[in-house]
Amino acid sequence: MAASTRLISRLTLVTGGGSGIGRAVCQRFATEGASVVVADRNEESANQTLELLPREHRGQEHMALGVDVSSKDSVEKLVTSIQRRYFQPPSVCVNAAGITQDEFILKMEEDDFDKVIKVNLKGTFLVTQAVSKALVSAGSAKGSIITVGSIVGKVGNIGQVNYASSKAGVQGLTRTAAKELSKFGIRCNCVLPGFITTPMTDKVPEKVIDKITSIIPLGRMGEPAEVADACAFLASDDSRYITGVSIEVAGGLFIG
Repeated sequence: MAASTRLISRLTLVTGGGSGIGRAVCQRFATEGASVVVADRNEESANQTLELLPREHRGQEHMALGVDVSSKDSVEKLVTSIQRRYFQPPSVCVNAAGITQDEFILKMEEDDFDKVIKVNLKGTFLVTQAVSKALVSAGSAKGSIITVGSIVGKVGNIGQVNYASSKAGVQGLTRTAAKELSKFGIRCNCVLPGFITTPMTDKVPEKVIDKITSIIPLGRMGEPAEVADACAFLASDDSRYITGVSIEVAGGLFIG
């Protein structure tokens, strides 16, 4: 069966595109015909992703850029650079940049709490704001902004008070943005990954992975490509009447 080409002629921005879920989203979007801007704090990783992207469709042009999503100046420079290169703002944006700094609440340092909030929550706000401003200013007919939350933001997780707080905030941000931006034709939706095999989970001890897997109804960890599938759906016109929702990609973890 031929690959889907739902995103042909779409300009897409993916933060955190240098690895994990972000890289998988870049690859999926490019396969579906989009021009992809790979943005990451680690420019070397962003360029590695860039080398993996297919260019099989007419007019498809990818680029990699560095960005610190926690910095308003850096985010604004990112969006300006994209517009200078493509003469338009990205019509699809995926906020996949994220970090963890795990520790129990009784031991967590204030700085480690702040770092995670700045990247995961403030970063999502800054990128969403900058992209939506650019779309509105350009008079774009439609846009799709996708945030990456976490199932942990819904149910909490021991040792991750900062991460869970940031991801719960991302869901609230997304629903509010959806209400405010719908009149401009901009849809905002959130994807909630469960336990996905990424560089983040590579640090987790095997016995902990086994324990987690045992409580997932589908019996395994998820793959980044499976999260990318959901993002591609939300980026495309197949989801044109969907906004303000959170889609769990968690293998049934924490059902009901």
